[in-house]
Formats: sequence, structure tokens, C-alpha cells
Amino acid sequence: MNLTKREFLQVLSAASAAGMGLGHFANASAQTAAEGLYDIPKFGNVSFLHITDCHAQLKPIYFREPSVNLGIAEMNGKLPHLVGEHLLKAAGVKLGTAEAHALTYLDFEQAAQRYGKVGGFAHLATLVKRMRASRPGALLLDGGDTWQGSGTSLWTNGQDMVDACKLLGVDVMTGHWEFTLGMDRVKEIVEKDFAGKVDFVAQNIKTLDFGDPVFKPYVIKQMNGVPVAIVGQAFPYTPIANPRYMVSEWEFGIQDENMQKVVDEARAKGAQVVVVVSHNGMDVDLKMASRVRGIDAIMGGHTHDGMPVATVVKNAGGQTLVTNAGSNGKFLGVLDFDVKNGKVADYRYKLLPVFANMLPADKDMDTLITKIRGPYEAKLAEQLAVTEGTLYRRGNFNGTGDQLIVDALMDVQGADLAFSPGFRWGTTLLPGQPITREWLLDMTATTYSYATLTDMKGDMIKTVLEDVADNLFNPDPYYQQGGDMVRVGGLTYACDPTAGAGKRISDMRLKGQLIDADKTYKVAGWAPVAEDAAKAGNPMVWELVEKWLKARGGKVSPRQLNQPKLTGGLPNPGYAG
Repeated sequence: MNLTKREFLQVLSAASAAGMGLGHFANASAQTAAEGLYDIPKFGNVSFLHITDCHAQLKPIYFREPSVNLGIAEMNGKLPHLVGEHLLKAAGVKLGTAEAHALTYLDFEQAAQRYGKVGGFAHLATLVKRMRASRPGALLLDGGDTWQGSGTSLWTNGQDMVDACKLLGVDVMTGHWEFTLGMDRVKEIVEKDFAGKVDFVAQNIKTLDFGDPVFKPYVIKQMNGVPVAIVGQAFPYTPIANPRYMVSEWEFGIQDENMQKVVDEARAKGAQVVVVVSHNGMDVDLKMASRVRGIDAIMGGHTHDGMPVATVVKNAGGQTLVTNAGSNGKFLGVLDFDVKNGKVADYRYKLLPVFANMLPADKDMDTLITKIRGPYEAKLAEQLAVTEGTLYRRGNFNGTGDQLIVDALMDVQGADLAFSPGFRWGTTLLPGQPITREWLLDMTATTYSYATLTDMKGDMIKTVLEDVADNLFNPDPYYQQGGDMVRVGGLTYACDPTAGAGKRISDMRLKGQLIDADKTYKVAGWAPVAEDAAKAGNPMVWELVEKWLKARGGKVSPRQLNQPKLTGGLPNPGYAG
């Protein structure tokens, strides 16, 4: 059932009057309703709703935005590389508001207590229904990283998210972490579960043998009499950032030339609006927008950037809007086009935060989530310890949640140092909250999360750090292959993001002593992309971290971040210290 604005406000008022478990958060709901956070006037005749990178988070969570998001070369000081007050200034958002909390890390603990949790598919569903009620025919696009990131998604092989997305009403999606379920499972979902309901599109995935498209490159749909094309752009570096053996028969890539052909083909078939649902990452989307003509908007994902404004990119064909809708079900992007005489005449864009205390839960979605989680609830809820500090992941370098993982791996395995992948997904805990098995899996659940212990010489340690730094800080976005800097435990180092390849890392030390290039060290890690780790009988990383947590005596002290010393003229507006 779609909710009209009047019905929505009546439900919200009734929820506040009845308590709805809001307690002292009810005032935040009233304040936000008064500010009109979700009162977005209809505009134009073609509308797109956009979610991305929800990472299988069906329930409301806390999520801290980054205080470090460095931009290099031409990207320095520009969106998406603005954090904190710099981002709010660019977006025209006032400090101390609900929007400011959603977009930044500022006063995070206090604001989180005030405004409550974000996301949750039941609350997202209510917002989607409201937007659709005011925008007949609006299409819901999913940018991918949907079927991975939780215990239930791992244990159900992604089925929990498939069912939830069908109920949510997703129309078109593309992918990335979906592919770590393996080719057969992805094809099964696309060809059976999604048949006639959800279009899975990806113009840049082809078979290795003959170069045939694996999925539809695009779809054309009618919206209020206007033909619109949605082109899919899956994560181009999946076989590099994730295990190659999981997609052994497919090839990926950015494929600008093919993108141009697809866009031209869609236009030739009558599409008056062309939108790309992308998992490139925003810097890559910005470059693609400058090179490919005929795209009205790229609605992007992968880098988890909650962008409150659309970036306008000029190109040979006119201009392209580039947006990104954050992560963890925390935001819903709303893009409205006014299409006249066969082309886009004007637009409006809004990024709406999904505050669970301000949006009543959709009954049908809530029922489905309860059913999905039922068999696993006790296992997920088991308390392993209590955190005395905030635990989070998101930023170019170590977060406190990552720090907990590397500290645990070093202790349990007797390693000299530890590496943890630069994953962006994962949820946040506030001081005093229980560390449950669910949170641990939110931080570690993949199909290849094997823990490793490797003998590594000092020069190889530097090579690893240099390779990841070049991936993150390469001045050409097309050479950035996803993720943030590898998280490091035990080892301190200096990093110059502005230096050239092989020259960014220096002053590597263990316990104050410089690393010896020829000496061998024991290095703990997890989530190796090589297939042999899966065959070696290695334990899963959460097994080792759980053991460490249970040995803490019930409490985990605040983690001391092992951040590198930044050199080379930074910080910049993407760094808050």
C-alpha cells in the first residue's frame, strides 16, 4: 500500500503519541517533521529513487561517517573528498541538525544518542512508498553491494536480501560483492528469483571465451509516457579486489567505449533519458561522465559517499549529473527530471537520510525481516563483550573497529604485525554497547574471510603497503581499484599520498625499531584473494576475533588508533585530524 503525505503524517503522529519505543527521541521526530526533512515537493515527470551499498543491513544501525577522505591531484578539496564542516558548507547544511548528523562524524556519539539509529529496510520501505506516492512511476535503482555484509546474508547465501529487495520494490540493480557468492548463485538469483521482477544490468561484464554479454547491458522503461534507459555498470575491478576464481569465466573493466555504444544504442531506440546505475566509485564516475556523451545522470555506489548535492560534469554532449547515495541503507537518493521536447530540461536532487525513529516501520517488511532473522536471532544476539569506546569502520586509514580486529589477530596468532583489508562496509557501536556476534559478522562476513599467518620479509611488507597506497592515491581514478588503505596493527609508518608509485611509504617501525628489509616477520591477515587459502583449512577470521573478545573479561577498552603519519602537504579538506 502506498502512503499519501496526509496518511504518512497521520501514521507518524500516531507513532509518536503511542511511544513506538522512541522515548526521548520523540522530540527529534517532531523536530524533523516540522523541518520537512521528508517533505520533498514533486518536480517534473521522471523520477528515480536510489539505494546502494546497503551491505545486507536489514535492521537499523549506527553508522559513523569518515573523518578522513583524502582527494589527490585534481580531486583534492572537491566532492566526494570533503568531510565534516567542509562537506556541510558545500551542501548548505546547518551544524547541529539531523542532516548534519547523517552526513558527518561531527559530535557523533552525542548526535547518535539524540537522533537514534539509521537505516533498516522496514523504515526505508516506508520512505520509498511515500516517495512513490508523490512520484507515480518512479523507478527504484539499487547500486549493488546488497547481498553481502551480515551473518544472515552469509548463512542464507544472499536469499534474505533477495527477498527483501523484491518486497522493497527494486526495479533495476547492478553488482559487486554479489559476485562473491559465485557465478552460479548470481545467475540463479537473476534468472529465477528476479525473473519478471528485477532487472540485473551490467554493460561491462562479458564472457572470457567469446566476449558475450553475461547480463543485459540496459533496460528501457516507460515513465509517464517518457522512455527512459537504465544502463548497468558493475564494479570494474571485481576480479582484482575479490577472488578471481569466483568469477573465473567472466571479464570486467570500465569499458568506456562500450558504454558509449550502449548509450548511443539506447538513444537510437527512443530513450529520452539515460541514467547509469553504477558501482564504479564516485571518482571513476566523475571521470566517466567527462568522457561518455549522452548520459543524463550516473547514480553511483561503491565508495559509500553520502552526497547531499549532485555534481555537474560538463562533456562533449552537454552535461551529466553524478550522485552517490552512501551505504548501509542509511540514505535514499531522489532524482527528479523535467523532460520536455524529448530531453531533460531541468532537475532536482535530494539525499534523504533514513532515521529509524522518524519513519514508522512498514508492517509487511517488518514481518519479513522478523521471519528471515528468526532462526538466527539467538546466535546473532550472543554477547561477546562490551565496548568502552566507539567502534567504527570508514575512512582512508584505521577505524577503531578495524583496530580491534588487527589487535585480536596479533594476540591470538602471536604475530609481529597484522593487516586487515581496507573494506568500507561495517557498522558502528557506541560506548557501553554490547559487542555481539552480529556486529562481528557485520565487520567480517564474506565467503572468503579466512584468517592467515604468513612469514614475510621487510621489503615485501613495504611492497604490500605501497601497492595498496597506489591503488588508493593514484591521481588517475581509473587506476583506483577499490577500498581504502590496508588497516595495520603493530607496525607504524609514514605515508605521503602525493608521492609517486613506490615512494609513498617510509619510516616503517615495529616497537620503535626500523623494519629490516631482509628480516622475516610473522604477519597476520584475513580475506586472501588466492584460492589456496580456501583449500588450506584456515579458520574464519571471526572465530579468532570471537575467541579474543571472550578472553577480555567482559569489556574491551577503547582502541588506540594506529594511524600513519601523513606527509607531503596534507591534510586537506578531506582530513579532520
